[in-house]
Amino acid sequence: MRALPVWPLVAVCLSCASRSQVAAPEAPATPFDEARAVHVLQRLAYGPSARDLAEVKRLGVDGWVNAQLQPASAEALLPGLKSKLQAFPTLGLSMGQLVEEYPRPPQEMPPEEKRERGPARVVFERSSARVLRAVESPRQLEEVLVDFWFNHFNVSEDKGVVRWLATSYERDAIRPHVFGTFRELLGATAHHPAMLFYLDNWRSTREGLSQEELRHPRRFKRQAAMMEDAEDDEEAKPKLGLNENYARELLELHTLGVDGGYTQDDVREVARCFTGWSIRQPRKDPGFVFRKVAHDADAKGVLGKAIPAGGGEKDGEQVLDLLASHPATARHVARKLAQRFVADEPPPELVDRVAKVFLDSKGDLRAVYRALFQSPEFQSPQARAAKVKTPFEYVVSALRATNAQVEVTPRLLRHLALMGEPLYKAPAPTGFPEVAGPWVNSGALVARLNFGLDLVGGRLPGARVSLDAFAPKQAPSAVEWVDGLGQALLGAKPSEETRATILAALAEKREAASAVDEAPPVDVPLIAGLLLGSPEFQKQ
Repeated sequence: MRALPVWPLVAVCLSCASRSQVAAPEAPATPFDEARAVHVLQRLAYGPSARDLAEVKRLGVDGWVNAQLQPASAEALLPGLKSKLQAFPTLGLSMGQLVEEYPRPPQEMPPEEKRERGPARVVFERSSARVLRAVESPRQLEEVLVDFWFNHFNVSEDKGVVRWLATSYERDAIRPHVFGTFRELLGATAHHPAMLFYLDNWRSTREGLSQEELRHPRRFKRQAAMMEDAEDDEEAKPKLGLNENYARELLELHTLGVDGGYTQDDVREVARCFTGWSIRQPRKDPGFVFRKVAHDADAKGVLGKAIPAGGGEKDGEQVLDLLASHPATARHVARKLAQRFVADEPPPELVDRVAKVFLDSKGDLRAVYRALFQSPEFQSPQARAAKVKTPFEYVVSALRATNAQVEVTPRLLRHLALMGEPLYKAPAPTGFPEVAGPWVNSGALVARLNFGLDLVGGRLPGARVSLDAFAPKQAPSAVEWVDGLGQALLGAKPSEETRATILAALAEKREAASAVDEAPPVDVPLIAGLLLGSPEFQKQ
């Protein structure tokens, strides 16, 4: 058999990514519109699963959305998922415990021991938990929002001690606040040692701070200890002085946006406000601390607002208050959310309406989400299948669609890396792309096709799929198998192009087999794998 045909995904996906407007719905929804239900599960969940689709039918689409916006407590998680998460002890440990109990192993330690005892174990359990929650949690919207906000306030475990801190960052700074206010979420990330370390604010000091002051035997002893605690070989003892990294990303990425009206002077003034926001000792005692000796106590001005001298740690809090309530922040956040949930180029009028809700509600994120999900643009038929799944969305939706029994393995996680989205390792503060373009290339799309074939073919350790549950009742033909599996995995029958491509691959395999033996029965795993690699399954 020749190599399987590569799907013409690039053209299909690019065409869907280029849509810049989403029209209002043409007609009101029926009491239960299955196409609408599938659309909601594609965006507010990680694709339809049999269990969640049944729940949507039970509650109705609006009832399900309301339940997701007011999720039950974590105690209501499915027993199987709770059991799997409890098998990961690192998830519940503090940053200090992780640093102490999972230290960097010596070079001579065998690789298998390193995976069990060193930071590699912390990394594996954190990534495994993210996948398992996304696949199995009934709180699907929460999982989608955790992914969105972690990406918005990105930190990468590839930078030094962040590999030990990222577990707490997601657990304590992101996850508890996705249904709260934007100001709460912003403040939690600003104080967290993972962010302080990732963007180097823990090293930022007022200008003029001298080494002599640091060596003062009493007043500056702890500051000196912090400054001498180098993290990695490539991180020499830090130079004293102002560091603008966090201030710049706070303005450009986290709040106002690149066109938010700030200047380089504002970046510098914000950096001055956050001097002294630091970490006690990143590798030994990684907790937040405000170091008064390192803080610039003089008066400052940010975006035209005067910040009086002597404010101390409150200087940073005033900046966060100012930014969280700024109209540019409302618009930036509204656009990013609309880009995630509606279209790569969301309609400006939608962004304007959602931004107004953000301002009127003082950043109440539940109100913002509700305005977005109830918008005619979100509910429009034209919004359906208008976005391309990220690698994480693709992998999780494939596991959910096939009702896979998942026990995460390193190989399963490597598939994400091959597709370009290694968890917790976005290479820049911007996080992973939310739009189609960067994900639409032949190499990444072939990796998706191979993942689908491995998954349903039983060649993916950590995920077991039984296709018997999808079998038509009577002895089906190849066409009936393609249509039946297509309905189950895609939420609709496959397109004529997809059907023809799969039937041609089946005929070619059958012809090759019949030349040497009896013609085999219909190759169901091949059908399922090609459906998971089809253009329809790449889109949401």
